[in-house]
Amino acid sequence: MAKAIVTGASGDMGKVIALELAKKGYDVVMACRNIGKATPIRDEIIAKSGNSNIDIKMLDLCSLTSVKNFAQEVIKEGDIAILINNAGILCHEYQITKDGFEMNIGVNYLAPILLCQLLLPNMNKGGRIVNVVSCTTQIGKINEDIFHPQSSFQRFPFYSNSKLALLLGTIELSSKAKELGITINAADPGIVSTGMITMGKWFDPIADVIFRPFIRTPEEGAATALHVALTDDGIMKNGALFASSKEKSIPERILRCKNREWLKDETKKILDRY
Repeated sequence: MAKAIVTGASGDMGKVIALELAKKGYDVVMACRNIGKATPIRDEIIAKSGNSNIDIKMLDLCSLTSVKNFAQEVIKEGDIAILINNAGILCHEYQITKDGFEMNIGVNYLAPILLCQLLLPNMNKGGRIVNVVSCTTQIGKINEDIFHPQSSFQRFPFYSNSKLALLLGTIELSSKAKELGITINAADPGIVSTGMITMGKWFDPIADVIFRPFIRTPEEGAATALHVALTDDGIMKNGALFASSKEKSIPERILRCKNREWLKDETKKILDRY
């Protein structure tokens, strides 16, 4: 059967997505940075799904060269039906990628958009791309220093900016995808109970007890991406946003956000180097 690629497939939500795709009979490619962590998860997916066509491939989203190398490898193998850009990062402190970009914007935006661009022309007609965004896009901003911020590091604003950029990038790619007979949409999983949302503070255990029962499970968070990847909704729409497994209107504030064209042009300048 055709391939389904899941980035961050060894994470809480990623392994749920990979398992469900395996159950549907897809040859699943687990695109992961930590092969050691991914290996027992692959074995678990095989055991639970009865599908032995589960492969792990190295993908380091901190490096655009790694993204290019990964894309070249899977393109050679052909028959790509689904790409789910699930992997993401929420940094505790200011960091830069191997290419010199602020870590949130590099991992959450530049890397998945480059992967989309490289795989789009090589996917099966009728293929689907799902980019996992966030409810925090509502508070995101696109500033002209987004790749190299001059302001002091702010954890959630920097993350929100990167996810807003990913949503806008998804919309920008939808015209090209449509021409190729492929759909690309965004999925908002909501606030999911994963290690990503910890604050790294002394009060984390207390917050866990109080708040985590009201936060979505990884299974609940994965449901929207799977809905877009596997149901008719995902093939009928292009450049759309889904939340709670339903299409959600994209606010005008986002569609008309300042610096949207600048982001498109600057992203092209950066990614054309790869």
